[in-house]
Amino acid sequence: MELFKGLKVVDCSSVLAGPQVGTFFAELGAHVLKFENEKTNGDVTRTWHTPAESKEKISSYYSSINFNKEVHFIDLTNESHIARIHKELETADILITNFKGSDAKKFQLNADFLSRKFPHLIQGVIRGFEFEANRLAYDVVLQAETGFMFMNGNAEDGPTKMPVALIDIIAAHQMKEGILCALIQKSKTGKGSCVEVSLEKAALASLANQASYFLMTGNIPQRMGSLHPNIAPYGELFQTQDEKWLVLAVGSDEQFRKLCVVLNIPDTTNDPRFFSNTERVKNRTALQEILQHEFQKIECNAFEKSAQASGVPYGRVRNMKEVFEREAASTSVLKEVIEGNETQRMASVAFHLRENH
Repeated sequence: MELFKGLKVVDCSSVLAGPQVGTFFAELGAHVLKFENEKTNGDVTRTWHTPAESKEKISSYYSSINFNKEVHFIDLTNESHIARIHKELETADILITNFKGSDAKKFQLNADFLSRKFPHLIQGVIRGFEFEANRLAYDVVLQAETGFMFMNGNAEDGPTKMPVALIDIIAAHQMKEGILCALIQKSKTGKGSCVEVSLEKAALASLANQASYFLMTGNIPQRMGSLHPNIAPYGELFQTQDEKWLVLAVGSDEQFRKLCVVLNIPDTTNDPRFFSNTERVKNRTALQEILQHEFQKIECNAFEKSAQASGVPYGRVRNMKEVFEREAASTSVLKEVIEGNETQRMASVAFHLRENH
């Protein structure tokens, strides 16, 4: 889609949240100029290699959130380099930054200064903490500070971070939404805006039902692994006869009835312990034992076929290789040569946009 063709975006951000916002606009046709700090050899994520990656190439991490950008290296302590950015901002529509508050002012890229100098400009400013402007904030720090790590993992384990930088990704989505709102407002008023998003606030906004559970009952959500605190069997894992792992997401009494039919144990629905969702949550350990016994009698493909036909919500637990064997994933890969490196990443745009006829 060339939805934003003609739109000019200056991306002065680094790491994940900001660059993903820039990539979103690049995917949709915008001209994105990314300025990286030459004193640190560019965006720090260029060097975030896993042991399996060549240190001579750009890291897969950097590649994952930088696509179709015109990259320039600058020295932010050099006044002529700052002037170069300001020159680009004269004709830019959007600027994305994630400097610490004191650094933004030092580099003459702080919101107040730029809003006066370039009143047409939409600024996307990503910060770490809502009220601690100069505190360093990486994703795992915010996962810890906003309750995610405490809730994540199994009861017998310690707090656990999620395997992707989810807080950065959530903050990027908040920023994209804010910038799109600013573009709508600019179309009406002709004036730019400053959109500020902190990783902390974005994380807190995503606590959803877990926050409401605490706010309305005073109970602190505990680690439950994959289990859902309000629904059973939901999140329970089962291994089939051929040693494949499946997870259930049975959200209603009717779906539970269908599951029992698929597993050839229809009478289980008449057991008082499992007659309603409330009772199943209370007795989920006993229910899991019964269901696991039945799953061990059936092969994964056979269960999947019957479950799909019956409308039983389930998922196969897939490794990354298995994920990309599916069409939805394989058709979402974007490829690009960056500085001589063959790179690949997932498209950040996951929606389809079709005009009405």
